[in-house]
Amino acid sequence: MPELPEVETVRRGLAVKMTGRRIVHAEFRRPDLRRPFPPELAERLRGSQIGALGRRGKYILIELDGDGLLLLHLGMSGRITAGAAGSPAALHDHVVLSLDDGTVVTFNDPRRFGLVDYLRRSEATRHPLLADLGPEPLETDFNAHYLAGKLAGKMTPIKSALLDQRVVAGLGNIYVCEALYRARLSPRRLAGTIGRSRAERLVAAIRAVLDEAIEAGGSSLRDYVQANGELGYFQHRWAVYGHEGEPCPDCDCAEGVRRIVQSGRSTFFCAKRQR
Repeated sequence: MPELPEVETVRRGLAVKMTGRRIVHAEFRRPDLRRPFPPELAERLRGSQIGALGRRGKYILIELDGDGLLLLHLGMSGRITAGAAGSPAALHDHVVLSLDDGTVVTFNDPRRFGLVDYLRRSEATRHPLLADLGPEPLETDFNAHYLAGKLAGKMTPIKSALLDQRVVAGLGNIYVCEALYRARLSPRRLAGTIGRSRAERLVAAIRAVLDEAIEAGGSSLRDYVQANGELGYFQHRWAVYGHEGEPCPDCDCAEGVRRIVQSGRSTFFCAKRQR
């Protein structure tokens, strides 16, 4: 599933193509993705002018005139691209928005775990998908003081705690593995033992990993592409994720990168470096 860097990269690419434009035609080629599309959504979108494009966690938020807000989630295999009119339709192109300058925005989703919803901007903070999200990891309210307090008393592994979107929004399996490696913290360490000093290392590592991944256009593992159709490149800079059995960077351990399963997900780490 695309994580914060991928979603932010797509948001930035779409903003260049969509901000200030008007939707002249909206086409929904099936009645649903993960959930049904709102009733008469094509009619609601037709003629709407697009304002700012934002992001909350792994959700893209597209402001529309009249207090409208289009909420998008890429799911497991979704990709949203913006290109010129006339490109042939592809299998699994489920949502197509035609803009007044000829740009065509396409939501392609083979596994149909993505999501499109329409709501009022004034009600966004109360939307069920957004209301309980934790702070954004690249904003100032996500800091060591907050994180140490949020984790205090938690008996779950720190890896699982960081994947909880109520603790921090937007993190996923790849970037949690990478951040824990940089912070020298074991993914098996109980969250409640992090404390202030470890939280400072962890917050710094999370921010550094996310910033670098966004700069690289995200990580293309399977289906993800940027809004212009190009791949991301951060997968070439992973230190541990997907590197089971390979030598650990900056480490002389004999075993190399280990893989374990936590809550049904693969975790990659160095047992010597990460404590």
